[in-house]
Amino acid sequence: MAKKKFTYEYERPAVTTDCVVFGLDEDDLKILLIQRDIKPYEGQWALPGGFIKMGESVDDCAKRELHEETGLNNIYLEQLYTFGSPNRDPREQVITIAYFALVNLIDHRPQAATDARNAAWFAQDELPSLAFDHKEILAKAKQRLKGKLKYEPIGFELLPKKFTLTQMQHLYEIILETKIDKRNFRKKLLKLDILIETNEVEQDVARRAAKLYKFDQKKYNKLTKQGINFEI
Repeated sequence: MAKKKFTYEYERPAVTTDCVVFGLDEDDLKILLIQRDIKPYEGQWALPGGFIKMGESVDDCAKRELHEETGLNNIYLEQLYTFGSPNRDPREQVITIAYFALVNLIDHRPQAATDARNAAWFAQDELPSLAFDHKEILAKAKQRLKGKLKYEPIGFELLPKKFTLTQMQHLYEIILETKIDKRNFRKKLLKLDILIETNEVEQDVARRAAKLYKFDQKKYNKLTKQGINFEI
C-alpha cells in the first residue's frame, strides 16, 4: 500500500508533547526531569517529551516519549494545556500539548534513554534552570494539581497502595501549601467512605504504628455518579 502523502498550500508548525511528572516523598513534592543529550539546550534539564509521529495520537505520543526518556509506564496521565508561542523553540515554530502525571516514587524508578542523558527527581524548591518554556508549563501543572486536588481524589496516585491518614494529610499540606487541622481532615476524609481499612499497620517505625488504608476506587466511581462532594 502506497504511503499517504500530505500536501498543503501553507506552512504549518510542528507538534510535540511534554509531560510534568509529579512524585511525593516524606519531605516534598518532586518533579521528574531529563537532561537533554541533543541540541538545542544540550546538557540542560527539561520536561520529558518529544515530537509526534505521523499516524500517532497525542496521548500515545505522550506515553511513548515518557517511556522512552524515563522508562515510566502505566501511570496516571492527563492532558494539561496547549502552549503555542511562536518563539518557544529555537529550531522552528513548535506547538506542544502538555500533560501532567502522578506517580508513587517507590514504585517508579526513572531511567534515562533515547535522547535523554539522565533522568532524576528534583524537589520543587530546588529545580535547575529549565529548557524551552518548561518553567511556564510546570507552573501551569502545579496550579492544575492544586486546584484538582480539592475536588477529585487524584492524590492517591502519589501514595503507596497502602497508606496512613498522616501520609494523606502530609500530601494535602505539601500540595496546597497550608497547614490542615488533623482532626477535621480525618473526620471529613473518613466521612466520604472511600477508604478501606486494612488489618495492617506501619512497619519499622519508632513511634506507635499507625493503621494502613487503601483507596476504594470502585466505591468512589459509584459515588461520583450519585454526585459525591469530595472537597476536603
